[in-house]
Amino acid sequence: MARVISVFLPTWPVDRLRRQADGAAPPAEAPLVIAGRDGSRRVVMAVDGRAQALGLRAGMALAKAQALVPGLAVVPADPRADARGLERLALWLMQRIAPVVAVDAPDGIVIDSTGADHLHGGEAPMLDALVGRLALAGVTARAAIADSWGAAHALARYRADPVLVAAPGTAGAMLAPLPVQALRLPPALCDGLHDLGLACIGDLVGQPRAPLTRRFGPEPCRRLDQALGRAVEPIIPLRASDPIEARCSFAEPIAAAETIARHIARLVDALCALLAERGLGARRLDLLCHRIDGTVQPVRVGLARPVRDPRRLARLLCDRIETIDPGPGIEIMSLAAILAQPLAERQSASALVEQAEPDLSGLIDRLSNRVGAGAVYRFAPVASDVPERSVRRIPPLAGDCGAGWPGHWPRPARLLTHPDPIETMALLPDHPPHWFRWRGARHLVRRADGPERIFGEWWKRDAELAAVRDYFRVEDDSGARFWIFRAGDGEDAATGSHRWFLHGVFG
Repeated sequence: MARVISVFLPTWPVDRLRRQADGAAPPAEAPLVIAGRDGSRRVVMAVDGRAQALGLRAGMALAKAQALVPGLAVVPADPRADARGLERLALWLMQRIAPVVAVDAPDGIVIDSTGADHLHGGEAPMLDALVGRLALAGVTARAAIADSWGAAHALARYRADPVLVAAPGTAGAMLAPLPVQALRLPPALCDGLHDLGLACIGDLVGQPRAPLTRRFGPEPCRRLDQALGRAVEPIIPLRASDPIEARCSFAEPIAAAETIARHIARLVDALCALLAERGLGARRLDLLCHRIDGTVQPVRVGLARPVRDPRRLARLLCDRIETIDPGPGIEIMSLAAILAQPLAERQSASALVEQAEPDLSGLIDRLSNRVGAGAVYRFAPVASDVPERSVRRIPPLAGDCGAGWPGHWPRPARLLTHPDPIETMALLPDHPPHWFRWRGARHLVRRADGPERIFGEWWKRDAELAAVRDYFRVEDDSGARFWIFRAGDGEDAATGSHRWFLHGVFG
């Protein structure tokens, strides 16, 4: 089943202007509006957060806005610049979220995320990351994911706060209470529907179609069918102005996995030849399979380092053939290197001179494309005494950072992300527990070593000025060894709650 993300940018003209680095935007502390024309009237087209807090809204007369807010900064609308900026933003998202991305003018972007959610840890984390990336770039956004473009468009604008995931098959129920404007209908048509008492989408669903079509034309029923997934609405993906791309068309549609694999190999050979001409290697590939019903089946693979080995790239793509639904048949296949980096030729090691270093990039690429890039990583040390802050994740093939963990105190092979509370019985302030209960199992302590006292990082926040942890290494009657701690010094309540936690397991 297709899954589509709609990204709504409610203040896009203002955000685009604020992001300009040429000083064209007014000072950030001044309330700002974008002014345009509605016939002969000058109206407010978009407002920033400060202007909105002062009661200004898009659509109100500019003269009224200037009367309400003296000293209001007014910038004339530039629809062409907004459209160019929106297209650049869509291309930026294409490199980071999914291969099929298009502009949903004038204030949105649509993304076909089918099969891409596993690369981001699921649909909800993918939406959170998308909105978070845009927020860091200075762009306010709301996003929703649903089974169709129309449903995602409506939910992003009328229900997302700031993100919303509509489970497969639930679009109809979630759309029912929304106003008919959510179906992307012209304002005049919406006014006519309101005159008949059809104010929300649910009112349209049960209406006879012949009278509606006779009075309003085919648009209301077409938009309703698109939103409910009954009618296909293809997303035509954007592409960079000078893409490195190979493409093939078929006289007869193809559907068999073996045929798809054979043509993938041909596309990879052609693409690698183009990469070699430019001295580049691919870091991210997008395979787009255009079906005869107008839909696109995308496949995206990423690589840990630049590659232009045809056999390796073809194997990674063919491993994902099972995710392609050929439907009634595929008529066009295109393969693009949307992210490429310089790749120079280098001499391989000779067994007579030096031992070749093992190359793990192939294994990392296969794992990353199967379970998601975020699930494959290495740990690197961080200068911190607090155990859960002493590590960070880095790419699996990142260079050596040159730092190491201190070796004067042993640390467990498995460190829990968050310490688990445990039940214990111990003598305060310096004795380890006699027993503890963790996840329903009772452990009798036979040996223990400690305490190792760790203080809070007082320079980060005031709450850690007096914080203390006393860590113990303990071994139970079965020989298993654990790393547990008491929050507090065992005497002063200001140093911690004096509750016990399990933080790690030794190998």
